[in-house]
Amino acid sequence: MKIISVANRKGGVGKTTTTINIATALSAIGKKVLVIDFDPQGNATTSLGVAKSQCKFSSYDVLVSRCAAQDAAIHTDIPNFDLIPSAPDLAAAEVELVDVDKREYVLKKALSSLSTPYDYVLIDCPPSLNLITVNALVGSDSVFVPLQCEFLALEGLADLMKNINAIKRNFNPHLNMQGIVLTMYSRQNNLSKMIEADVRKYFGDKVYQTVIPRCIRIAEAPSYGKPILIYDFKSTGAQAYIQLAKEFLKREKEL
Repeated sequence: MKIISVANRKGGVGKTTTTINIATALSAIGKKVLVIDFDPQGNATTSLGVAKSQCKFSSYDVLVSRCAAQDAAIHTDIPNFDLIPSAPDLAAAEVELVDVDKREYVLKKALSSLSTPYDYVLIDCPPSLNLITVNALVGSDSVFVPLQCEFLALEGLADLMKNINAIKRNFNPHLNMQGIVLTMYSRQNNLSKMIEADVRKYFGDKVYQTVIPRCIRIAEAPSYGKPILIYDFKSTGAQAYIQLAKEFLKREKEL
């Protein structure tokens, strides 16, 4: 089982979209996948058409040890694809964990007891470095970073790398960079090309060759409770995520 945090301190960069579509692509080829919605906003839960009010447990319950991770996992409409949904209560978890011993390791301990043999666990992190995100990074094998093709996103990436290195030094020496994927890319926009050139120059082969374009169908899909791969398989956005999944699996084999 490989655990991957999908993280970026900046919001609106495509974390949730990337999480659920990579998970969908992996499940389509027979991989058993679990997505953990670790953002209090619960966008991954909504994007999969799951009603939060109908869920008995959530990632909040797992984090405050009210239930086992396995008990919070629910089946989605997509074969081989399970979800631990989010809940607004997750926003209060940081306060509740303040006095907990080794509070940074709570999620890691919870995931160690999963009984289903998942191939991949993808954690959709909130857009901040709080105790929730720290738990995700401490409990992960690697970090996958969606990066929006805008100047301020570069600044946020530099901060995120410092945070990842700090987590690696202090809590999780085995944490690696899974890779960076450029999102909301516009081939007609010189800024996108400049950002791409800078990121590839600095991070080299850690940057995926596949880029995710700006695509209205990607933006529409969550309102229908479906990943873009199911909502509109032929769209440019869906095809880009298929290519990203292929590149992801190729790199996994090389590792």
